[in-house]
Amino acid sequence: MKHAGATIVIVAAIFWLSCSKSNETEFNNNNNQCDTVNMKYAVNVQPILQSNCYSCHSTAIATHGVILDTYSGVKQQADNGNLLNVINHAPGYPAMPYGLPKLSECNINIITDWVRRGAPNN
Repeated sequence: MKHAGATIVIVAAIFWLSCSKSNETEFNNNNNQCDTVNMKYAVNVQPILQSNCYSCHSTAIATHGVILDTYSGVKQQADNGNLLNVINHAPGYPAMPYGLPKLSECNINIITDWVRRGAPNN
């Protein structure tokens, strides 16, 4: 009977250690809310655009005349309302990114926060 108690303690310790600090970051990253306060163009918005938009909307390609690899090109689309409408798949606007799934709600919220604060070059 002594061995059964020791086995339970060892199994419990192994289980507890597997859920300790080494996995805490992964757990927190998967369960945190999306931070969308005071988003910055260079740090938060530009990487999203680079990953999802540059393949069709860069200076070299400029599909339908839309350029999103320069601040001035993005600012123009933000100011005329196209940027938020296309990423939100608003009626009457082409759903972007074209032929791909809609951006995550977090990424949409990051871009939305930035646009609502005037789309600053920061």
